[in-house]
Amino acid sequence: MSTTGLEELTGSTISVITNDGRNIVGVLRGFDQTINLILGDCHERVYSTKSGVEQLLLGLYIIRGDNVAIIGEMDEELDSQIDLSAVRAPPLKPISH
Repeated sequence: MSTTGLEELTGSTISVITNDGRNIVGVLRGFDQTINLILGDCHERVYSTKSGVEQLLLGLYIIRGDNVAIIGEMDEELDSQIDLSAVRAPPLKPISH
């Protein structure tokens, strides 16, 4: 995603998939030219095949740009309708280069 696209997402809730398979959701507060991200009010969603999605509160969080695999805008209305306690999924595997 170009930095222009990130400028449009500043202040919006985004989901970030990291190279090590983590899913971090938060409000994009800032970024730089190397896609280092500053997220506010964020949490990590931990997926499991045995129990629902666990949400670990992180608060203000910085993600190094070289650890970002995917950035996506969240539809907060749609996301609030999902019962995460009923979602079963295997954790994402780390990306290998």
